[in-house]
Amino acid sequence: MSILVVGGAGYIGSHTVRALLDRGEDVLVLDDLSEGHRAAVPASVPLLEIDLLDRAATLAALSEHKPEAVFHFAASCYVGESVTDPGKYFRNNFVATLNLLDGMVQGGSKRFIFSSTCATYGEPPSLPITEDMPKEPVNPYGRTKLFCEQAFADYEVAHGIQSVSLRYFNAAGAHPSGELGEDHEPETHLIPLVLQVALGQREDIKIFGSDYDTPDGTCIRDYIHIVDLAEAHILGLEGLRGGRISRAAFNLGNEEGHSVRQVIDMARKVTGHAIPAVETERRAGDPPRLVGSSALAREVLGWKPRYGDLLSILETAWKWHREHPRGYGENTAKNG
Repeated sequence: MSILVVGGAGYIGSHTVRALLDRGEDVLVLDDLSEGHRAAVPASVPLLEIDLLDRAATLAALSEHKPEAVFHFAASCYVGESVTDPGKYFRNNFVATLNLLDGMVQGGSKRFIFSSTCATYGEPPSLPITEDMPKEPVNPYGRTKLFCEQAFADYEVAHGIQSVSLRYFNAAGAHPSGELGEDHEPETHLIPLVLQVALGQREDIKIFGSDYDTPDGTCIRDYIHIVDLAEAHILGLEGLRGGRISRAAFNLGNEEGHSVRQVIDMARKVTGHAIPAVETERRAGDPPRLVGSSALAREVLGWKPRYGDLLSILETAWKWHREHPRGYGENTAKNG
């Protein structure tokens, strides 16, 4: 039986497709390509160009292909936009996921691996963030992801669908081969923005706030390599297959935060470019620190990140951006 990767043309999805193929799995991708990249999907992998909000098409696809498991990466993921356009996020993230789950019911699929987020916790009472902390999201993006997680419990009771939700922090880096990487439009993530400065595509990198209560005054975030992230999703599937878990949620992080200044300084060393930085005002809603514990994922899933250091993340990202200065080079919206 095949594995369906929804959003498999996007950043995280394409790396997971590659990891599944490396394990000899039979893979099928579903993506509407509104934000993903056709070039990120291997020619050998069938691509179903379907919008999850097209309920009839989604149900028909799941009924026809009857995948053993579904990996779900397709979502809208900009916190600020979710505040100004909550309807878009409830449709794209929650309603679309319900359509996908109903398709699984019709097709008899029983295993679901969900790309969730640390935004489900809102503003945690302490760090590092652990799975038993309160789930109190402070924006529609986090709420839609939490609503999905809550729906999984009911679908397990009613239909026997087992699920793993992975709540992660800042996905970063690129495939070591240089064949897959991060290509968004517009770009909002710190590491690709910094590397675009090194490539001469931007004049400088903006530091939003330099007076936070952190060692160097800039925000601290937990970065996780994209290859390690893909590996965790596959370990989630193996946990379901082996009967070790039936429904669970895990944090994924390196448990070590890096500040904005640290990222910029390391990028200067990796690229050999000056990378001018300009300090500006804080952005609303940016917490000083976000660092997560992945102890549970290590214990239950056996997850062992291979690229846990910032240097490896930046080196692989730089290789991708240097070799693909125009990303995948498509004339379509780029995200995922």
